Amino acid sequence: MESIWSQTCELTKRPALSKDIEVDVAVIGGGMAGILTAWQLERAGVRTVVLEADKIGGGQTKNTTAKITSQHGMFCHTFLAKKGEETARKYVQANQQAVEEYKRIIQETKIDCNFEETDAFVYSKDEGKLMQEAEAAKRLGIDVSLERHLEIPVDCTGAVRFFGQAQFHPLKFICELANGLQIYEDTVVTEVEDHLIRTSGGNVLAAQIVFAVHYPFLKFPGMYFARMHQERSYVLALEGAGKIHGMYIGDGEEKFSFRQYGDWLLLGGEGHRTGENREGGCYMRLKETAAKLYPGSHVAAAWSAQDCITSDGIPFIGIYTSDRPNWYVATGFQKWGMSSSMVSALILKDLICNRENPFADVFSPSRFSAEEIPHIVKDGKKAVAGLTRRFFQIPDETISSLERGQGAVVTTSEGKVGVYKTEEGEIRQVDIVCPHMGCQLSWNPDEQSWDCPCHGSRFDVEGNLLDDPAQEGIQCGGIQE
Repeated sequence: MESIWSQTCELTKRPALSKDIEVDVAVIGGGMAGILTAWQLERAGVRTVVLEADKIGGGQTKNTTAKITSQHGMFCHTFLAKKGEETARKYVQANQQAVEEYKRIIQETKIDCNFEETDAFVYSKDEGKLMQEAEAAKRLGIDVSLERHLEIPVDCTGAVRFFGQAQFHPLKFICELANGLQIYEDTVVTEVEDHLIRTSGGNVLAAQIVFAVHYPFLKFPGMYFARMHQERSYVLALEGAGKIHGMYIGDGEEKFSFRQYGDWLLLGGEGHRTGENREGGCYMRLKETAAKLYPGSHVAAAWSAQDCITSDGIPFIGIYTSDRPNWYVATGFQKWGMSSSMVSALILKDLICNRENPFADVFSPSRFSAEEIPHIVKDGKKAVAGLTRRFFQIPDETISSLERGQGAVVTTSEGKVGVYKTEEGEIRQVDIVCPHMGCQLSWNPDEQSWDCPCHGSRFDVEGNLLDDPAQEGIQCGGIQE
């Protein structure tokens, strides 16, 4: 399913790497974070190359709702209580600086990307929570107000309003920004060692290396797989739903997201941890919500996104690990990839250029606090469950009992496998073991994919890789029913 961004913008194709090269900085990953980082470095006089396994903007960037905002849900009060005023204030300032930097770049370079300044709201049924959040936001220096009447038809007490935020078309922006950059698409990085990057088309020797790949694919060093998990969420583009003028996100059980793009109202929600959607129904429930909130509207496009969630709620941006001082990372953006991408670009530019950055310590990957421990333990238990499921879970389904258009883990003479039955009755059989760390995959009926509940890798019914951290597909075979 293609996002509204993919349907309304075609990016220029770029060549694959076909020779050995040497540069100052190599950025692995051509999403928003990678392109912004390369652009900022080039403006600072640093020779930079971008290596993209598929095509630029083809990963999570094309699936974002494209809100450029320092309003990250109902977070101000929580951040103050858990992280202290200095850290919370720096976090907010870094993200608001990101908003302003987008404005500056778009105005100065005259990029036509449907950029629009607007306000961001977080709504809730809880009056006490709203008042706490508004008070905490003001304490952190944010220009906010408490609003009682909203333009969206949701059941709530009100919302906290952040002024001076923005929204845009991410692919139109990235297309213009990429002009003039040295970019190689269809260039898969197979190995990274010190300053050497081996790819499918040639070697790259770089003084500094940036991993801007959504989820770091190297298990060691860094062990980022132990400090993050991935979640999926779903989006509908609605026609005939009227127009709104702000960006909205809910708090509590009904965390629906709203924003306008042209004649389309984008409605998001129904999130879940990747690999935990065996019953399906996410698109169906979101469509039911759309019909309830906007009677008479109809769905013009539907798609999904995947987000890396860190243990403490702050992205990892900075030096990859202490024993790799020439490596850098930008990951764990939660659901706020646009502002976090710019925060990453500005911090990494300063670090690589040996400049002080006032926010680098807040986002440093080397940070650690007691707040992370319960989340790490919880994610560790999920990983163990995914591993043990391979050996102790006995599948209920058989190939003969499987309905057309559905998939399941079944037992065959070859052992446990993943099976998908097409609408024509053909069988697509895949290895059910994730090549990243050996967890058992789960069937996602909403997207007809095989998803890893441990670290979020995803594969289509043919075994092709859809989402990292896995770096290869899974074996696939087919038989006729």
